[in-house]
Amino acid sequence: MNTALFAVRRFVSPRRAVSVSAACCQVMTNPEEVARLYRELSLFPSLNRADVGPVITSQYGGKYSNIYTEWSQRDLGRNDNVKFCRQYIVFHDEKSVVFAGTSGNCTEIKGELISKDSPSGDMKAVVRECSVKGEDKQFLEIWSKNIKMKSVDLTALKKHGKVYEDEQFGCLVWSHSETHLLYVAERKRPKAESFFQTESPELSSIGDEEETMRVEKKEALKGEQFVFREDWGEALVSKNCPVLCVLDIEGDNVSVLEGVPESISPGQAFWAPGDTGVVFVGWWHEPFRLGLKYCPNRRSSLFYVDLTGGKCEQLSSGTSAVWSPRLSPDQCRIVYLECSVYGPHMQCSRLCMYDWYTKKTSVVVDVVQRPGEGGFTGIYSSQLSPQCWSADSQRIIVACPQRSRKDLLMVDIGTGSVTSLTSKCDAGSWCLLNIVRDLMVVSCSSPNSPPSLRVGFLPARDSQEEVGWVTLEDSQVLPDIQCQILTFNPPPEEDNSQYPGLDFEALLVKPKEVKDGVKLPLIVIPHGGPHSVIVAEWRLSSSVLCRMGFAILLVNYRGSLGYGQDNILSLCGNVGNQDVKDVQFAVESVLKRGNFDTQKVAVSGGSHGGFLACHLIGQYPGFYKACVACNPVINLASMIGSTDIPDWCMSVIGNNYNMDCLPDPTVWEQMLSKSPIKHVAQVQTPVLLVLGEDDKRVPNKQGIEYYRALKAKQFPVRLLWYPGNNHALSKVDAESDGFMNTTLWIIQHLTQ
Repeated sequence: MNTALFAVRRFVSPRRAVSVSAACCQVMTNPEEVARLYRELSLFPSLNRADVGPVITSQYGGKYSNIYTEWSQRDLGRNDNVKFCRQYIVFHDEKSVVFAGTSGNCTEIKGELISKDSPSGDMKAVVRECSVKGEDKQFLEIWSKNIKMKSVDLTALKKHGKVYEDEQFGCLVWSHSETHLLYVAERKRPKAESFFQTESPELSSIGDEEETMRVEKKEALKGEQFVFREDWGEALVSKNCPVLCVLDIEGDNVSVLEGVPESISPGQAFWAPGDTGVVFVGWWHEPFRLGLKYCPNRRSSLFYVDLTGGKCEQLSSGTSAVWSPRLSPDQCRIVYLECSVYGPHMQCSRLCMYDWYTKKTSVVVDVVQRPGEGGFTGIYSSQLSPQCWSADSQRIIVACPQRSRKDLLMVDIGTGSVTSLTSKCDAGSWCLLNIVRDLMVVSCSSPNSPPSLRVGFLPARDSQEEVGWVTLEDSQVLPDIQCQILTFNPPPEEDNSQYPGLDFEALLVKPKEVKDGVKLPLIVIPHGGPHSVIVAEWRLSSSVLCRMGFAILLVNYRGSLGYGQDNILSLCGNVGNQDVKDVQFAVESVLKRGNFDTQKVAVSGGSHGGFLACHLIGQYPGFYKACVACNPVINLASMIGSTDIPDWCMSVIGNNYNMDCLPDPTVWEQMLSKSPIKHVAQVQTPVLLVLGEDDKRVPNKQGIEYYRALKAKQFPVRLLWYPGNNHALSKVDAESDGFMNTTLWIIQHLTQ
């Protein structure tokens, strides 16, 4: 289960703030100073999106393109994540950037759910949500240059429910002819009313509004108000039955596409070549829905629905899981990612290709069990960039983890060869925002460098040239922070006999300048998932803690992404043991360097990282002086019946999942034996629990179960409860308040 890798929380009042002893390090401890530092570093924004406009020839013969970007930034005063846009101008020839610069200042974006430029760049579509006379409405707007040409009131049309803006299902796609728009929305349901509902006396006037209300009343279903309707789980609450919708721009007509089988939920759709129909991913939702967020391993297939006859055709096997289909510029091929159903939620995936005209499917890049001589570890991606094809329709650009880095990989669809475009670059994390006419727009960052915006041209197919990156928006480097990637080989007694010889890594982030004789306090952070990974990228919490005087060890234990499929599979059936021992081995190895205070070690983690934090304090009593667990998995046996991903509980203990079978007593016993609750009697470490009220992934009852067990021992434990927050605990108030809580909790207990 993925989550925010580290969410730090508030505790002690200013008068109780204490300082770490000089024998350790002069760690910043004053709450006001910590808050000031957090506020300062939270100003760095992150990049969300980039669009490249058409090539324009100036009156002097130079060619340029405008680049539109969207960013987000925490606004602590407004308690909101603010979204804003900024534009840039890039002069270029066909192979290189000649000049680049900003074009105007930043502008905040309000009310936009999703937007998309037309293929020609002449128009822009926007789905906007706003309040009109106290009623929340959704509009689909069509803009041309500086004129809003149309504003269609989707709410008033009542053809469907709310438009989907999420990455799982949502899309807003122009037809190739730029005459229609495709999007996904919730299916319209008949109004439900009580058996005892009586007609409102307000229906006395005559008119269209009265007639509409009378029709709705006639269609209303009595006794249906409280019928339970499944949704798609964590972060997809209220998303139940998506439908494909098309707006005819000229006629302002909205229609819901027919022909999609009732047993599947459609999403990630786009127009087929020639606008003859729509290609989409369909997820089977029978007999019931499982959580989809961070779980691409759900049974799904690629489908095509014909617009004329409504016939629906299945394009891929239907026995696997598929996602992120992308049509080539020449409209001949569709690439998509594929993996096995169930098992690890995130795993090494195949890059597949469907030929539109021959109807044949091929595997371009297969699953990598173990990295070969070239070092390529496989493809691990929750989604491909919306635009990822080269102009010649012969290559794909994929951003994905390669061990503890996130690199841009170029895949040749003809040969299947994979080349890294960024492995020699300093930045440790690269994200492809867009590629148009081989001009790539990327975001890159490192632990000491917030996200920056760069552009560069993809070299020709047979060229050996490296990309010449040009910075459009640089970020302030924090020179007082340094990061090392450490590699560990488990001791022989901890090697996995089924998957021997695997190594793992950790990122050590610490102050660059440390006085002689000073030993740093250490905060250990294992990631969630467990099949996730921590790459060398910018993290607000880690940078603030490092500036305060802490060292942070972020551990990619065996089972992490980016190291080959064998590495992932090695953890199945071994949670609570292999992952726990890997983290402890990494910690003890780092402490032997002598630069750290062995009596000032804390552990913090979220989700499966919280599972590991609670295991570590139970299996190594007294070693860790403070523990913070955010939405932690505490008891697999009690969790399986309440989580949106019950299959995860089976997968991590090494068992297969079947929707129509309940675990037998031996399986319940396995779950309990691998859970942190088993070791609660040995805990000697003060624990801070941080829970999201609306968490459907790891229900808050898990944390409460641990809280009560520790309270029964009369041991130091504190629980923070964040209403309106789900598994990620990502709302600004929860994140910022949480930072203060956890930081001061750790400071307090490292000094006792």
